Amino acid sequence: MTEENTATGTPILTLDNVRKTYRKRDALQGISLQLFPGELLGLFGPNGAGKTTMIRCISGLLKPDSGTITRHSLSTSSVAESNVRLGLVPQNLAIYPDLTVLQNLEVFGRLEGVTRRVLKERIKEVLEWAALSDRIHSLARTLSGGMQRRLNIACSVLHRPQILLLDEPTVGVDPQSRERIYSMLEELTSQGSALLLTTHQLDEVETRCDRIVVMDHGLIVAQGTLAELVQLTVGCPHRVTLRFDLPCKWRLPRFAFDQPRTSATCMMQSMQELPVVLAVLQKIDQQPSHIDVRSLGLQDVFLELTGRSLRE
Repeated sequence: MTEENTATGTPILTLDNVRKTYRKRDALQGISLQLFPGELLGLFGPNGAGKTTMIRCISGLLKPDSGTITRHSLSTSSVAESNVRLGLVPQNLAIYPDLTVLQNLEVFGRLEGVTRRVLKERIKEVLEWAALSDRIHSLARTLSGGMQRRLNIACSVLHRPQILLLDEPTVGVDPQSRERIYSMLEELTSQGSALLLTTHQLDEVETRCDRIVVMDHGLIVAQGTLAELVQLTVGCPHRVTLRFDLPCKWRLPRFAFDQPRTSATCMMQSMQELPVVLAVLQKIDQQPSHIDVRSLGLQDVFLELTGRSLRE
């Protein structure tokens, strides 16, 4: 995400206090957020958190009970909100299995209103972009799972959407296909597209997303960059834990002991502090049986925010 398109710039999408009761459950309980051009925003949380319901409300597949969802034109000319183009990649594959790759692209392109002349060139572009040029005449059902996912995304960008909504776009794909999909998404953000992606994959949201929105039970419990979320919830981003077979009788600077004094923890702002932190062990004659050094991440953030593990 470029400097001028950071979260302090002009948003292209705004949700304000959006609420939705779905199947007799409060799926969204007052959701407010902004999405910016050139940004990959990760919507993260366990199954049932409300991520898919939010995507459906933004795309118009569901109508919110209350609140507003606004698409902002960034053009200097006064363009209607409805002219801000939106693309949707649903969690379940939305391609025609008995049509070829080319036929799928032609169908979805026409459905999105792309003219024949423009569509021919766009199909050529997205085939190369999705690495599907050599499968143009293959039936969609004969493609691998990763290829089908890439075709699904390609069908959703033929009309050059300024906002692209992706609901679990890498579910069930192999690591190589996942890497290719994220290369595709990075190219879109580099061109200024705004991407909102739902996932419950820790590694994806930690390493790929510019900002993260953490959801649980239909609520946004925190949002920001990974570093901001760690600082907000846990404090320091790194932790050293010492474990002793017997209660430790020594005082260790910067370490906090548990009640039986068999475990001691030290928080660090930087890994550069590690040599100084561990140097205290040279001054005692009781060495730990185990030393654990780790950087804290989204799982720790979620645990701190909700009091439970993400996988519970």
